[in-house]
Amino acid sequence: MFLLQSSGCAAGADGSSERLSETTWSSSDLTARPCLASAASELHFSPASPEETPLLTMILLPAAALCCLASALVTMAAQLIQDHLTLTRRVGGKVSISCGGTKVCGSDYVHWYQKKETFSQILDINKKNGNVGKGYNHPQKDDFSAVNKQNGCELQINKVKLDHSASYYCACWKSGLHSYYYYIFGSGTKLVVTDEQPVKPVVSVYPAASTVGPEGSGSLLCLASAMFPPLVRFSWKRQKEDGGLEELEGEQLEIRESGRTASILMIPQKGHSTEKYHCYVKHEGGTVEAHTQQELPAAAASCPPEREPADLPALQPADLSFQGECRVKLFCLLYTVLIVKSLVYCCGLSLMMMRMMVVVNNNNAHHH
Repeated sequence: MFLLQSSGCAAGADGSSERLSETTWSSSDLTARPCLASAASELHFSPASPEETPLLTMILLPAAALCCLASALVTMAAQLIQDHLTLTRRVGGKVSISCGGTKVCGSDYVHWYQKKETFSQILDINKKNGNVGKGYNHPQKDDFSAVNKQNGCELQINKVKLDHSASYYCACWKSGLHSYYYYIFGSGTKLVVTDEQPVKPVVSVYPAASTVGPEGSGSLLCLASAMFPPLVRFSWKRQKEDGGLEELEGEQLEIRESGRTASILMIPQKGHSTEKYHCYVKHEGGTVEAHTQQELPAAAASCPPEREPADLPALQPADLSFQGECRVKLFCLLYTVLIVKSLVYCCGLSLMMMRMMVVVNNNNAHHH
């Protein structure tokens, strides 16, 4: 099974699905959506019709739940900035792991965590006076130090050891509505202790599908391979008519396999056009660019019919009504399944965050 990530959701520093805004989608969810949207557009609701009111409720209630879910995920999303996905060092070397954007923190302390099999807190640093607290019983606490930087701080190791290989995260408390505080994290930086040198990825771009979707959308696939360390970050740009480049923030999916990572960009159709797209792959060894031209023909008017009209007698109004009802029920069923799946995922994230907050509070109480 592949891991598919929505746009703006980058992988965790250790390559696992740690980002709180990351969602796993099955391939059936992705392929069903174009025709479902067309089917939904064919039905007209009347508020005065009691027969259609439950159907309208089925659509509106999951939509409201989705809004609440989106708000919760935005609240829990990583907001501190860790620019480096990976840092490669030899044994005995020195390393500094940066954390930016700490002005958003609602407390004076920035906390640093190490992740191997589990999360463990290393130390905290006071943003105002730079005092470092190490009262968290970390077995390697004497190997680490921290210093304040402009709008951020750094975790430092003066003499790298082999067992320092891990992912490192900064975190702090942020104030929300009604004096509510919640924990925010950086995206993480993975420290790789090895004698090998970083190797840039080999990047190529080509169409991800040979046919254009029913709504006139296309897709491009950017493949990065043969890199070390294996973690990369993708971004897409489109060349404008004046020659400039614009950042694309549309629907993107990411697929990770052993030895290679791919990003799929969904391209909406805006009439017959040929446009040039650039894929940028950020890696510790440097940023690599690849580009291609994608031609999209005019969009189809609707989903293709299941049978040829010439082989069928003229459809009666009752048949059309029945087909429309079946389409809408199928749409509501799949839509509800997606919402329930997202809510279950949100509950899991909430439990994980509550457990982490309890651990942090216990550590802080022991420290102070």
